[in-house]
Amino acid sequence: MTLTELWSDLWQTQRPLMLTGAGVFALFLVLTTLSLFDSTQILGINRWIKPMKFAVSIAIYLWTLAVYLRFLRGYKTISRVIAWGAIAFMVGEIVLILMQAARGTTSHFNYATPFDAIVFITMGVMIITNSLLIGYLAFLYFRADFDLPTAIVWGMRLGLIVFLLASAEGVFMSQRTGHSVGAADGGAGLPFVNWSVTAGDLRVAHFFGLHAMQAIPLASMFFVWLQRRKSFVPPTALTIGFAAFYFAAVSIVFVQAMLGKPLSFQLFTAI
Repeated sequence: MTLTELWSDLWQTQRPLMLTGAGVFALFLVLTTLSLFDSTQILGINRWIKPMKFAVSIAIYLWTLAVYLRFLRGYKTISRVIAWGAIAFMVGEIVLILMQAARGTTSHFNYATPFDAIVFITMGVMIITNSLLIGYLAFLYFRADFDLPTAIVWGMRLGLIVFLLASAEGVFMSQRTGHSVGAADGGAGLPFVNWSVTAGDLRVAHFFGLHAMQAIPLASMFFVWLQRRKSFVPPTALTIGFAAFYFAAVSIVFVQAMLGKPLSFQLFTAI
C-alpha cells in the first residue's frame, strides 16, 4: 500500500479521527491568521501561539492514531473506544487552551484563581486518561497479529512506549507547576516553540518524546525501504537501534533541562 492509498483508506476506515484532525488543523490556520492582527501577549509571546502549537500537534496526533488503529486487527470495539476517547480528550484540551488564551491568561500550571485551577486540573485528567488509553493500545500492539513488516510493527510498538514515557514527564512538569528550570516560565525563547534560550526547558524532551509515535515508525519504514534495495540491511535491528538512540537523545535533553541549561546542539556537554 502506497502512502497515497493509505491516506485514502484512512478516510474510509478512520473517518472520525481524520475529520477531527482536519478540523483542528483548520483551527491552527485560523489562529495563525488571527495572530497577525492581535498583538496581545501572554508570558512574552502572542497569546495565540500556544493554541496554535497545540492545534497542529493534536492534528498530527489524531492522524497518527488513525494509522495505529487502522492496522490493529481483531479489536474493533476497543479501537472505537480509543478513537472516540482521544477525540473527546483532545478537543476538550484545545477548547480549554483556546478559552484561556482568549481570557488573556495561561492554561497550564495556572492556579491563580479557583476557576483557573479547575481548568488546569481538568486538562490534566483528560491527558492522563488519554495516556491510559494509549497504554492499553501499546499492550495490544504486543498481542495482536499484523499484516506489516516486523520492523514497522516494532517501530510502532517502541514509538508508543517512548510516547508514554514522555507523557509521564508531563505529569512531572505538572508536579513542579512549571516547565522552566533555573528561571520563571516565560522570557526569551526560540521562535514559535518558545523553548527557553536562557534556562532549562522540560518541554523540549516532552515534545520529542511525544513525537516518537511518528519518528520511530517513519525510521522503520525507511529501513524496510532500504532493505529492499540492499538485502543485507536488517531493518528490525536498525529500528530497535534507532529507537534506543532516539530515547537516549530525549533523555539527554531532559537531563540538560534539569541542569538548568537551554537547548543546545552540544547536547553531550550537559552531562
